[in-house]
Amino acid sequence: MSPVKIETVMKEKNQMGECPVWDEKAGHLVFVDINAQKICRWNPITEEVQSVTLDARVGCVALRECGGYVVALGTRFGLLSWEDQSVTTVSYLEQDKPNNRFNDGKVDPAGRFVAGTMAEESSPGVWEKQQGSIYTLYSDCSVVKQLDQLGISNGLDWSLDHQIFYHIDSLTYAVHAFDYDLPSGKIDNRRLIYKLEEEESMPDGMCIDIQGKLWVACIDAGRIIRLDPETGKRLQTVKMPTPRITSCCFGGKDYSELYVTSASDGLSQEELTREPHAGEIFKIFQAGTILDFCLIFFFTFGSAPQNV
Repeated sequence: MSPVKIETVMKEKNQMGECPVWDEKAGHLVFVDINAQKICRWNPITEEVQSVTLDARVGCVALRECGGYVVALGTRFGLLSWEDQSVTTVSYLEQDKPNNRFNDGKVDPAGRFVAGTMAEESSPGVWEKQQGSIYTLYSDCSVVKQLDQLGISNGLDWSLDHQIFYHIDSLTYAVHAFDYDLPSGKIDNRRLIYKLEEEESMPDGMCIDIQGKLWVACIDAGRIIRLDPETGKRLQTVKMPTPRITSCCFGGKDYSELYVTSASDGLSQEELTREPHAGEIFKIFQAGTILDFCLIFFFTFGSAPQNV
């Protein structure tokens, strides 16, 4: 295997950088800073970072087919107008769980927005279990709860044939697969794919490549691992320059670059001194070969769900 190269592409420190999404049309990397309550986008040509500050912690963002973004913030779904820097609320959820918030989410292959919730930390490193759920936001504004009694609903993606839904519940330290019914969006029949080893710590965000392999960010372990979901084997480990690695996505001109987010929150002042790269965004590429690219889907709001 060719040697892996890692470089910092955005040195501006994120408190909790998460949910990177490549906007092919604009040529931008879009991501969130959960704890700063921001949606951000980075222009790789000018290196400019723009941001919109929201009124709650924002767990995830995705692209809309008609332009703009769909977001999950606090415990609601909304549509973000970048020009107006405003969010139109589509649906309020989990009003009976004031300590909950949305976490990771993505658009499914049919153009629906799928996102999960979690309970906030009750103390550092402690979360109440079985408080999270996964919801699907459909193009007609309806919302369906697909799964519940989750710990920290986190990384998610779909198999290349769209029949399997991959999901991480961080508190289980595992990656699971489910049957996915594309016409309805129903999620069913959970089974274990991979249980993280002690040195790999807690799984966070995740993406899939064109070979159907999963890339999992290991927060507090300073690495990304590549998994074969069919065999349950770890294929590759990429060690990163900072410990709190949160998520990843493919992007760039030909989707040959793996963008990786990280966090600075959760580290003590002493640890921050030792970890100057905490909170930066990185790019991974391999010399002499091209990393596999992923498929990007758009949220289709107000029209029949469709593939892009």
